[in-house]
Amino acid sequence: MPKFVQPFLTWLTAKPAPGEEPMPKKPILYVIEALGLVLGGVALSMAAQLCLGAHEPLFWAVLALGLLATTSGLGVFQVVIFHHCSHGTVFSSRARNRTAGRLISALLLFKHFDAYQREHMLHHNINKLFTDDDEFTDFVVGICDLTTRLDRRGLWLRLVTLLISPVWHARFLWKRLRGSLRSQERLHNLVGGGFLLALLAIGLLTHTLGPIAVAWLLPLTVLLQVATVFRILCEHRLPPPEMIAARGPALVCLATAGVFAGSVPPSENLPKPRALLAWAGWWANMLTWQVFVRLFVLVGDAPCHDFHHRRPGKRWTDYTHNRQLDLEAGSPGFPLNYTDTWGLMRAIDENFAAMERAPAELLS
Repeated sequence: MPKFVQPFLTWLTAKPAPGEEPMPKKPILYVIEALGLVLGGVALSMAAQLCLGAHEPLFWAVLALGLLATTSGLGVFQVVIFHHCSHGTVFSSRARNRTAGRLISALLLFKHFDAYQREHMLHHNINKLFTDDDEFTDFVVGICDLTTRLDRRGLWLRLVTLLISPVWHARFLWKRLRGSLRSQERLHNLVGGGFLLALLAIGLLTHTLGPIAVAWLLPLTVLLQVATVFRILCEHRLPPPEMIAARGPALVCLATAGVFAGSVPPSENLPKPRALLAWAGWWANMLTWQVFVRLFVLVGDAPCHDFHHRRPGKRWTDYTHNRQLDLEAGSPGFPLNYTDTWGLMRAIDENFAAMERAPAELLS
């Protein structure tokens, strides 16, 4: 690849080129990224609805871009800022991480930060992973009803059915509202409820309630919920039952995998006409579907979630290079090295295949 293309490919795939120099990044830059995506996305969506007619060619393109940007920014807040605040690694003090986490959970309708932090620490406990106390198990079984009693085809059918179900989305949203606006902290509930009421008042006073609902509430609810399901289903892999029972370090290795947006480039040995077609198809895939996956689902350090479980410290800010360095070193301290999976759908299918192989009662 030409050298100028590599930074884009490193961002897209979350895999650096051989010998590529690390690129240290301060946590505050992720906060700026999330704010920029959300504010820019809302602005684009509002502009499309207020300045362009639905019959104009640019309307749907601008609206789609705005909704994608907003959902991506919300994902960064969820996966990166909110999550790493629970580990105390975004801001310099525990108090600042807690304050930011509580504000995010109030405004974006996430479970109260304190409750999330307690549950998330259990998720990192090797003795709680894949048990009823594990947030991953609670989400997959409790919210999505994806159990090991289903075969792979049944799991895919259940996934498609719930993602297009208004009833499922309403139940998920109701669970989020209860976790956020009916928490044990009165101020937290008032901040979240007040923000929603302020949006309602602005919409009524400016006669823009419909555009605000599309630009903000649609990404905050349906779109973020769809992205969350895909992300959680690819972040973890169900290991063999005997490995779960052993509760050893190998469980951490087999319970997660790197999931990268991308596909294998065409062979170098193709005849020129076929090579041109193959490369055109490869780039078309990378610049459309894979970019969408990276922005909509695999936001922030989500592709390297396995690195986070092995090294849940402050090295997450340059997850791309630090995971690769750890992989090349053989992942010291763990009995198995990292596993790479290319493609979102392949990663989910592999997880469903593992669930199909598991005993029916394991996750049910």
